[in-house]
Amino acid sequence: MAKLYFNYSTMNAGKSTTLLQSSFNYQERGMRPFLFTAALDDRYGVGKIASRIGLAAEASLFANDTDLFEVVRAANETKKIDCVMVDESQFLTREQVFQLSEVTDRLNIPVLAYGLRTDFQGNLFEGSQYLLAWADELRELKTICHCGKKATMVIRVDETGAPVREGAQKEIGGNDRYVALCRRHFKEAVYGQ
Repeated sequence: MAKLYFNYSTMNAGKSTTLLQSSFNYQERGMRPFLFTAALDDRYGVGKIASRIGLAAEASLFANDTDLFEVVRAANETKKIDCVMVDESQFLTREQVFQLSEVTDRLNIPVLAYGLRTDFQGNLFEGSQYLLAWADELRELKTICHCGKKATMVIRVDETGAPVREGAQKEIGGNDRYVALCRRHFKEAVYGQ
């Protein structure tokens, strides 16, 4: 039976690297992975998943109105898909998480979603909320805070490195905009505690 997996973490834990390695493993065995990435993330080029260590692959784009089940169903009819992998899955809508569950339940294709759990204010993203609720398996990828403890939160910083406390939930950026922290240092940065 196929399953829906949610691999979550903070920034800089290797989500895209892990996705790309998994994709390579499927290809190495003569299997076909189908990759998705968020249309709003074009840091490395449109339709590209890239990791900080230099791995990259082409991917199909999803926007809020993309019917992921229909895209996968149509592609699977053309050539068998062995696994669906979704980068930046925090940007999925509730309906798209449901569609991915349909890919596993109706098409019997495993889905591996990779994304952030929370935003820079400590709130769940919509996609993450429903993946946490509906995924068959949850896997936390770990990274560390500057103090050496496990990082579970992320803050957004401005061009001077100062914490940003307000703003849109969705803002694309990398190490220049986001810092992974443990809960204690997150609270100190955001709430001054």
